[in-house]
Amino acid sequence: MAESLYDRYMAAARAHRKHEQQCTSCAPGARCETGRRLHESFARLQDAHLNRLRKRG
Repeated sequence: MAESLYDRYMAAARAHRKHEQQCTSCAPGARCETGRRLHESFARLQDAHLNRLRKRG
């Protein structure tokens, strides 16, 4: 079964947090390439999830 949007959003959040905790190059305003990619994925999925919730409500 395919993962739900929420599951993908939560997985992206976990991956982003894990990377932030381990990466010595990342800072909130300046991320390494991997950190930037993970943050963008997390933000995109978060926006999609929140938009879906707004449409339901």
